[in-house]
Amino acid sequence: MRFLITGGAGFIGSHLAERLVREQLGSVIVLDNLHRGNTENLSSCWDQVSFVKGDIRDLPFIEEITQGCTHVFHLASQSNVMGAVQEPDYTLSSNITGTHNVLQAATRARVSRVVFASSREVYGESTVLPVVEDAPLLPKNLYGVSKLTGELFCRLFARDGLETVVLRLANVYGTRDLGRVIPLFIGKALDGQPLNLYGGQQTLDLIWIETVVDVLMRSALDQQFIDEPVNVGSGKGVAITELVQRILGATQSQSSVEFFRARESEVVAFVADIQRAQKYFSVVSPEDPLAHLIEVVAWVRAGSKRRLSTAAGADSIGQEFLRE
Repeated sequence: MRFLITGGAGFIGSHLAERLVREQLGSVIVLDNLHRGNTENLSSCWDQVSFVKGDIRDLPFIEEITQGCTHVFHLASQSNVMGAVQEPDYTLSSNITGTHNVLQAATRARVSRVVFASSREVYGESTVLPVVEDAPLLPKNLYGVSKLTGELFCRLFARDGLETVVLRLANVYGTRDLGRVIPLFIGKALDGQPLNLYGGQQTLDLIWIETVVDVLMRSALDQQFIDEPVNVGSGKGVAITELVQRILGATQSQSSVEFFRARESEVVAFVADIQRAQKYFSVVSPEDPLAHLIEVVAWVRAGSKRRLSTAAGADSIGQEFLRE
């Protein structure tokens, strides 16, 4: 087998690449434009993967890379809500045009199956929790719209015979994540900075990265083809105020918590109904969705120490890295 992971140097993609290499299931191509990804994320498997820097918005390029591949994990995208607010043009071109390109290339290359990482954001603000996959799709922000469009493309290409699996990911957390709520809060707590809550009423469905990788693997490799979207979450809600207190405890931080007006683009409450995930992928709802929080704290702390060590060298590259 030959696997292509678009966005493979990112948070989820690098963990998936590691797993594929560890289980020796075939050759692995990692494609990333490094807009958010980082080759350091692949350090543990760098010698066992083929890394290609490139962009899914370039159709001839993605067609060339896809030739000979049996499975495609399509993870490349503008991958969060506020990023989409800040970079709308990039979001539209990457998440919509890029997804169409990947599916087109996969069809022409006769790929066996494409796994598409969609998002809970396609639902918008659901009135009933937990949210089932058949709930109305009314995204609240550009990111959700772009992911819903990607799902529609998957459905369109599936009519022509391409097997496409749509996974609606909840709030994935783990090591190597950047720019989202948990690593941001941990970083601020370790630095003694205030933790800012916009609204403070949010409820999140938090799921550990390795559980998500399990689902990605099975969705691609199980003989049964899943032709309906599947929520991938813990099935339990965690109040953002509880998350903050857990982070403060895990970091032993005295940081203050400051409240601001809610941001209109953000969904207030989401909990996934995971009956399909249980049925197809044997996902188990954890007793404590934040059981792995201490591992993320250790990773963020280690990264902070590395940055301080680099800064101590007083060279220009180190100083620039520290300011990023």
